[in-house]
Amino acid sequence: MKSIVKRMALIFIVMVVMISGQAFAEMKTFTKEYNYQAAAHDDQNTSRTIALREVKQLLLDELGEYLLNETAVKNAQIPKERIAALTAGVVPTQLVEEKWDEKAYSLQAKITADPDHLTSFIDALGKDVQKTTELEEVKKLNDDLLKENKKLREELAAAEGKKQPKTLAGYHKNIKELDSIEWFEKGFATAASGNFSDAVTAYTKAVENNPQFAAAYRNRGIAYTNLGKHNEAIQDYNKVIKINPKQAVAYNNRGTAYGNLGKYSKAIPDFNKAIQLSPQDAEAHYNRGLSYEQLGNYHQAIKNYNKSIEINPKHANAYHNRGVAYYKLGNFNQAIVSFNEAIKINPQDAETHYNRGLSYLSLENYHQAILDFNEAIKINPELADAYFNRGISLANVGEKEKAFDDVTTSAKLGHKKAQEILKKEKVEW
Repeated sequence: MKSIVKRMALIFIVMVVMISGQAFAEMKTFTKEYNYQAAAHDDQNTSRTIALREVKQLLLDELGEYLLNETAVKNAQIPKERIAALTAGVVPTQLVEEKWDEKAYSLQAKITADPDHLTSFIDALGKDVQKTTELEEVKKLNDDLLKENKKLREELAAAEGKKQPKTLAGYHKNIKELDSIEWFEKGFATAASGNFSDAVTAYTKAVENNPQFAAAYRNRGIAYTNLGKHNEAIQDYNKVIKINPKQAVAYNNRGTAYGNLGKYSKAIPDFNKAIQLSPQDAEAHYNRGLSYEQLGNYHQAIKNYNKSIEINPKHANAYHNRGVAYYKLGNFNQAIVSFNEAIKINPQDAETHYNRGLSYLSLENYHQAILDFNEAIKINPELADAYFNRGISLANVGEKEKAFDDVTTSAKLGHKKAQEILKKEKVEW
């Protein structure tokens, strides 16, 4: 009659933060111009790509300088280069004017942002070491490509008209890779706003221009996961691992995708590898625990949840799922202890209140169970299981009329067992 609610979805590493202006927020706008003098080997496309990357770098540098001097970021001792790396994908560059006259490409561009939102974003993202490292690596790649571009241009200019097919090929490859970063940043921005379909399109453009762009494959995999396309996500994580076999988060995310497909036995080796590469990754331990839980190995699940909690004592889901595992083992008191900890961290989680209520119900502590079901329903009025099991609890304390009302409400919300009971009693709902 009771059904425990488990956290079925595996956690994967992704930072989704929407940067948007609130009403009356103080918005700051920065404007820059860049004029690129085209050489004989340039066309409109190559000139625009270089001009766009250069003007964006100027804008991000100015934004970083402002944040460091005028906002709370200055107290965080974050280098300006890191600020540019963290904001590149979420602060859109708007082109005000662009002009190509066969000799030069002129761009005027601006960025507009809410400093308070950006400060919060930088603080939140800075706590995700893996994502921060990835974005800093993309920033370094951008800087290195711009330096390489300048060197190649100098080599082509020094040739004075002589054919340099190898250098010219390298120059065009460099342009494509610079353009891939532009597409990566577009993908990151659209994913941050929750538009994962457009993010996939942008990341696809990025890897078309640079087939060795591991960060683009990994983020496209995350976008695919959000779209429920787990097989496509696995293919992207395979590519990341081929490019960089020591990237722990790629194994964690591939394990996530296998878990989302219900292939928990295939997920566990990936989590093992992620933990081998990054032993202090709380999410990998948590995900491995969840996989063991889904396979019915609750003791192993608890060991992994314990490790996750040891690494991150604020991991509400680890406490919650450890409670689920204890519940499944019939250790209801221990389950309640874990649910208590989860509720301390996240008191607005309806599922945890509901599951603690089930644990009290199993111990025949009906009054405490009713209190938890009340709270679960208050947070989520559509939680049919909570009405049904509150009805059972109410019936056990003699509140038959209220119990009947709860079962009826549960049936209206689609609870099959409640519907069967009412149908048997020939009661309409």
